[in-house]
Amino acid sequence: MSSDDEQALAKLVSSDVKIPAQPQVLIELRKRLTADDYDAREISKIIAKDPGLVAMLFKTVRSPVFGCGKSSDNLDQVLMIIGVKQTFNLVQAMALASSVSDKARKALDTFWTRSQDIGQLCAIIAADRVRTTKVLSDQAYMAGIFHQCGVPVLMQRFPEYCASLQSGNASDWPDLTQEDAKFDVDHTMAGYMVARHWSLPDFVCTAIRHHREIPQDDLGPAGTLIFNLQLGIHYYHRNNELPN
Repeated sequence: MSSDDEQALAKLVSSDVKIPAQPQVLIELRKRLTADDYDAREISKIIAKDPGLVAMLFKTVRSPVFGCGKSSDNLDQVLMIIGVKQTFNLVQAMALASSVSDKARKALDTFWTRSQDIGQLCAIIAADRVRTTKVLSDQAYMAGIFHQCGVPVLMQRFPEYCASLQSGNASDWPDLTQEDAKFDVDHTMAGYMVARHWSLPDFVCTAIRHHREIPQDDLGPAGTLIFNLQLGIHYYHRNNELPN
């Protein structure tokens, strides 16, 4: 960890920022997958314990990016179409939205709608370039969902952080650099800590930490994912006629 990262981490710790705990469903799923002792039916039974995640999963996999144009009527079919591990990555990405307190529901709805839109764009970009970039759609979607996950974490700690999101207007997106300076925190470090705590792949964690930067060094898959994120954000702004 660089000295800048160490300083950012120290500030987060001193600010008493709380990292959200993983849902029990994710803990159970990771335990089964790590042990490599499972079948698709067992995995679908675990996911089914959280109806909210099931609803979000079906909504996402119905898109051509993940469903390959095929319809899914139950979790077993989802697992057959996109695979157990890709399903886990999607569930992991979606679970974060339901893990954060709803003290500021309008602001959080605005935030998650934006994150999901960017995640979808990142997945489309990855699907189009998977042969050359080797980044899978579910990995890109995960990065898109998590890339600014430090924001809702900081909103819980500092009620005035990104207060403009309370308007519910997605075009009224705050300047996060200014917000970080005002509260003496770093939302990318907060997001990185969430990603590490939730055991996301190392290259996804690195991309979340540095998604606002142009990589100067060869970061391997993380560098590719950073460019994917930046392109997804660019298209989101262009599609919504927002300044970049």
